[in-house]
Amino acid sequence: MDAYAKKPADSTFTTAKTDLDRPSQSQVENAVRTLLRWIGEDEEREGLKDTPARVAKAYREMFAGYAKDPAEELGRTFEEVAGYDDMVLVKDIAFHSHCEHHMVPIIGKAHVAYLPDGKVVGLSKIARVVDIFAQRLQTQEALTAQIAGVIQDVLNPRGVAVMIEAEHMCMAMRGIRKQGSTTLTSTFTGAFRDHPEEQVRFISMIRAGSAE
Repeated sequence: MDAYAKKPADSTFTTAKTDLDRPSQSQVENAVRTLLRWIGEDEEREGLKDTPARVAKAYREMFAGYAKDPAEELGRTFEEVAGYDDMVLVKDIAFHSHCEHHMVPIIGKAHVAYLPDGKVVGLSKIARVVDIFAQRLQTQEALTAQIAGVIQDVLNPRGVAVMIEAEHMCMAMRGIRKQGSTTLTSTFTGAFRDHPEEQVRFISMIRAGSAE
């Protein structure tokens, strides 16, 4: 696994599981059957017969980020930028992730900006980096930091700003059950961290037009 798949709790790097380390398809399906029995369902009833296989397939898709390297997505840059060195902002990047505490969805949007230093990256690459990290078990705080960290490390811009707004289903579906509550996180590097006016400009550009 790439260096950006950190454990948020201790910031140590995790190790990628090889195919030999992974449970087999049948083991995964049996685990789903166990859960079905545990919640009181009949795993053999018509509507659930194919559910274990469907869940395994869905998990492979929803957690595809573990098999991808976000640094590789940022590897191709463009240096012919006609001297452009002002903020590049990609806002309202919709994503779905899963909380590492309860494995229920996190639904939100990310706003990502950087101040280029002689080179830029394709705009779609920024969105792909968001998706790669989102398609892993996450906390919102770690997701925010990971996106900023890989952009800073690979592109080496003058600064990176990341803001994430998300609703956590672990709050909406269980526990206090507060629907519509949004969590906001942000992180800044370089010029964004050192110059508050750049943070203000970043936030103003995000909010521009949002009330329309």
